[in-house]
Amino acid sequence: MPDTIKPHGGRLVDRASKTDPAGLFSVTISEDLANDVENIADGIFSPLEGFLGQEDFESVVSRGRLAGGLPWTIPIILDVDEQTALKIKEAGDVLLQNPAGTGVAILHAEETYAFEKTRTAQGIYGTTDASHPGVAKTLSMKDHLVGGRIDYLQRPASAEIRRYRLTPTQTREAFAEAGWKTICAFQTRNPPHVAHEMLQKTSITTRDGVFVNPIIGRKKPGDFVDEVIVKCYEVMIANYYPENRCRLGTLHTEMKYAGPKEAIHHAIMRQNYGCTHIIIGRDHAGVGKFYDPFAAQKIFADYSDLEIAPVFFPAFFYCNECLTYTTPKACPHDDKSKEQISGTALREMIKNGQAPSKYILRPEVARVILDHPKPFVD
Repeated sequence: MPDTIKPHGGRLVDRASKTDPAGLFSVTISEDLANDVENIADGIFSPLEGFLGQEDFESVVSRGRLAGGLPWTIPIILDVDEQTALKIKEAGDVLLQNPAGTGVAILHAEETYAFEKTRTAQGIYGTTDASHPGVAKTLSMKDHLVGGRIDYLQRPASAEIRRYRLTPTQTREAFAEAGWKTICAFQTRNPPHVAHEMLQKTSITTRDGVFVNPIIGRKKPGDFVDEVIVKCYEVMIANYYPENRCRLGTLHTEMKYAGPKEAIHHAIMRQNYGCTHIIIGRDHAGVGKFYDPFAAQKIFADYSDLEIAPVFFPAFFYCNECLTYTTPKACPHDDKSKEQISGTALREMIKNGQAPSKYILRPEVARVILDHPKPFVD
């Protein structure tokens, strides 16, 4: 099966193993880290084969690249307390268990090291303000990191929310079977606004298909819950997409809200899935007022060595005068003519049982949200 684009670093990592973990010292990791261990094993984080060692970690934080120069902007790391770090150093090989007590992987610990949390936050998020969710998470981490390759042992029990989880091997096979050679990825943490649908459809007017790839995992309070996001995309694709032009697959990892740095990370993961392009819209992976609305587009100028190509879009909206979805560059009319709504206002409408305009949310999508008893993260 020919690939349309090489994985990041040239090789798709596969860390699946049948090694016997009996007798190993064990460490329990969070659900988010368990997801990322699985992502390492499946090659979603290619070329990483495990958690970053100190040289790579410091290079990622300071310059957004691995020590060898390959683009990498979000460190994939395992944090532990000092006592656990000493035990891991002595043990060498460690069994990583998920919160349910299932041993999911063996970590071949190569080094343990301390790290400076404030400098790390500044390097990744561009701020040390603890009101930023990513900074708050960094400052709350334990004081030591463990670097080393992993061998993956066992996937978690099947769950409804994982029904669309795909590995890069599976997506590449699916794209080839569909006859797609140019594939545009769409990253999202929200249900589809009609404007998002228009971005996707515009992107495939000159490409073969779009891979809609919502993030499933920890998000900040006020974001939509995972189940709502997936169900909204199911009804949108079923009702408004022609056959064989859109594929839905979920990416199980934690949102970082790292703005431009996370946009590069999102692009790398989608290259590993086999996508040739990725849509980067306004305020991609942003939060609050921490980033310029188009910072996530500007950063790609520093990463011209990425193989996946960004597709930039400004804000999209429906204009009642133009009678079409358009952008500020193409529309001469004032805000009174524009069908658009802030995330805050949208949440308030939903909490009050109101459906927004059909030019903002498809009626089927609005119904999924309104019918859900708890559509938002607490």
